[in-house]
Amino acid sequence: MSLTNQQIAGHAFLKGMYNDGYFPDHLVDKGKAILLRVCERIETERPPDLDALYALTQAATEEFNALDDEFCAADSEIETVARELIAADFGFLASAYGFAEADLEDLIATRSW
Repeated sequence: MSLTNQQIAGHAFLKGMYNDGYFPDHLVDKGKAILLRVCERIETERPPDLDALYALTQAATEEFNALDDEFCAADSEIETVARELIAADFGFLASAYGFAEADLEDLIATRSW
């Protein structure tokens, strides 16, 4: 599926992680794919309210939880810098899809990182 939201299409997800050698690019690619999949789901399912949006973003957050194991196996981890960058991108995508009032902590409430 091609994303229709131009803000999303032009956004460099997880840019700060790509710019930091501590985070293996192939794993950052997987994180970026998680964010793009949630964008696809938002465009397909068109969540009518914050609760529906939170369900989508929290499911994606659980994918990041699983990905953290891969980061750890590669002598990296989703630590403070990564947490902030991932959370910021969740906030960006919520705003880009018209949910500027979304609470960042609720977007990623299921995180274990």
